[in-house]
Amino acid sequence: MGQRYPAVIRLWDNAWAEFIPFLDYDVEIRRVICSTNAIESLNARYRRAIKARGHFPSEQAALKCLYLVTRSLDPTGVGRARWTMRWKPALNAFAITFADRFPAAETY
Repeated sequence: MGQRYPAVIRLWDNAWAEFIPFLDYDVEIRRVICSTNAIESLNARYRRAIKARGHFPSEQAALKCLYLVTRSLDPTGVGRARWTMRWKPALNAFAITFADRFPAAETY
């Protein structure tokens, strides 16, 4: 493989220290982390909300704006069942792995 794809081998060699901790997570978490479409969509919504509001009086106000954007991703609740079915294993893995940082009030 090294002779056929030398750039890939070089990339793995250079980034191996950053890649190994990724393998410590459960498969469900790795699946979510690898999916960039959801991340790009969320980032686009964050940018749109920040652009619409201009500036913020404090860091707390900016964080509240991002929190509200995150909570309102599906305001009608129509996609929640589909979303929950896809994310349920990942949310459970997050709750176990990051119990101290995961909101206990949420039920999935």
